[in-house]
Amino acid sequence: MNRIVECIPNFSEGRDKAKVEKIMDSIRSSEGVKLLDYSSDKDHNRTVVTFIGEIDCVEKAILKMAEVVYSTIDMAQHKGEHPRMGALDVVPFVPISKVTMEECITLANRVGKAIGETYHVPVYLYEDAATSASRQNLAVVRKGEYEGFFEKINQADWKPDYGPQSMNAKTGCVAIGARVPLVAFNVNLGTSDVEIANKIAKNVRHIGGGLRFVKAMGVMLEERNQAQVSMNLVNYEKTAVYRAFEMVKMEAKRYGVPVVGSEVIGLLPMKALIDTAEYYLQIENFSMDQILEKRIWE
Repeated sequence: MNRIVECIPNFSEGRDKAKVEKIMDSIRSSEGVKLLDYSSDKDHNRTVVTFIGEIDCVEKAILKMAEVVYSTIDMAQHKGEHPRMGALDVVPFVPISKVTMEECITLANRVGKAIGETYHVPVYLYEDAATSASRQNLAVVRKGEYEGFFEKINQADWKPDYGPQSMNAKTGCVAIGARVPLVAFNVNLGTSDVEIANKIAKNVRHIGGGLRFVKAMGVMLEERNQAQVSMNLVNYEKTAVYRAFEMVKMEAKRYGVPVVGSEVIGLLPMKALIDTAEYYLQIENFSMDQILEKRIWE
């Protein structure tokens, strides 16, 4: 693979292992793509997938996945902590090697058109593929979630980019976009009070006056009886992982709540972790060339 694009589809099933594996088989059986990672969360009731390949192969693979997702998941029965608006909830394309953002935008449009026409699903383009500034932010597009879209979609401002201007109760709608790599980073709190997590998330996220490239929300992990601050760092080079982590810790102190752990969902660039290690270890004049594996791979 010389011209590589990354695809990170999120679908609304994280509890039924048989359904998850059935959907994942659509990627495993696709030619020309490599499945890098997938992780399911029962509380979020969601699975995040990462695969790569050349543009044509990635396009065929995601459309193959869409067919299985729409035949497997019934959104009318779906419940979960993570915001969602459809069975195939979000499909971002990320340029990795010798692929431009413009090519990913074109890919997002082709996939969006195909899903809209084939499965009669409303499609919204977001981030760099957005057709208007008001639709760039995924949180804004998804506001109201699945339940709220039955009314939201009738508004003139929320006519889909592709597909019908009406909600299908089984499939919901989907956001398809092109963007730079992001880091999905969650911080677990030593409390079962999700309102504390909500308050912390509100102060940490950019829209609430917090860090510029952070989206955050409070989540309740029912199986662990634990509150969590769930974050997306949409530009980890401008807002580092350690900076988001430290701000959550600082805000948590207001409520006498400790931070008891964190997790990364899916994959992240090595530099995001190296930057964090450099900060906490106070390493001076560190260079990526000092990473053993990097020198071996060169």
